[in-house]
Amino acid sequence: MTTATSNQDRLPLDWGTIIYMALIHGVAMLAFLPKFFSWQAIGLMLLFHWITAALGITLGYHRLVAHRSFETPKILEYFFVFCGTLACQGGPINWIGLHRIHHKYSDTPLDPHDSNKGFWWSHLGWMFHHIPADKDIARYTKDINGDPFYQFCQNFFIPIQIVLGLVLYYLGGWSLVIWVIFVRLVLVFHCTWFVNSATHKFGYRSHESGDDSKNCWWVALLTYGEGWHNNHHAYQYSARHGLQWWEIDVTWMTIQLLAFFRLAKNIKLPDLKTAN
Repeated sequence: MTTATSNQDRLPLDWGTIIYMALIHGVAMLAFLPKFFSWQAIGLMLLFHWITAALGITLGYHRLVAHRSFETPKILEYFFVFCGTLACQGGPINWIGLHRIHHKYSDTPLDPHDSNKGFWWSHLGWMFHHIPADKDIARYTKDINGDPFYQFCQNFFIPIQIVLGLVLYYLGGWSLVIWVIFVRLVLVFHCTWFVNSATHKFGYRSHESGDDSKNCWWVALLTYGEGWHNNHHAYQYSARHGLQWWEIDVTWMTIQLLAFFRLAKNIKLPDLKTAN
């Protein structure tokens, strides 16, 4: 048994998260039953996938708040954070704090999802334990953890999802609930987790980043541009992750659109001559 595995085994299990994940994945399996199939539900699920994964997690939680790679009016920041809250990946304060810790200690024992501990651990195994990084979240989120809106999203992300589920049930019954809530959550979960796992295992490296991050095209397609992970770790402050013309970055296109309408400013970018 490796030392890494032994260290993981000594961490106490987080049974709340284990049951939470098992429940969501289990209910999502009901989508395979023909009686719950609906093109309307699938279409709405894809719309909410974009809202929660692209606008919420990728643009809001990650590039806007975790790295402050650009600025928006506060009300628009709150909108993007609320979209991220609908992804149900924990509250924004925990998500952003753990991500900042990940960058500080990437691929070292202090990294919450250190890829050296294996694909399973970096993909989702780390969430099934109470990890040492949990106690440091407050120290890494001083800019947001006193904000009442962030506190609301942090404390009520599950009730918010339940309200959404009730609205969907009223509009279209269990088909909408299963597809738009449970199937969508599972898809967004794993797309996000691939950034922690796959992009530290598969792909190519363009820059020296001090860790094992790689650029992985298929993760970039699944995550609206987050798969250009080596670029991101080399230039953490950059709002743009796809630095080459072929590295399609839908989120960067969205930020450019916001800038066109003067809704994004102070956009941080690397020196492209250096990047190339």
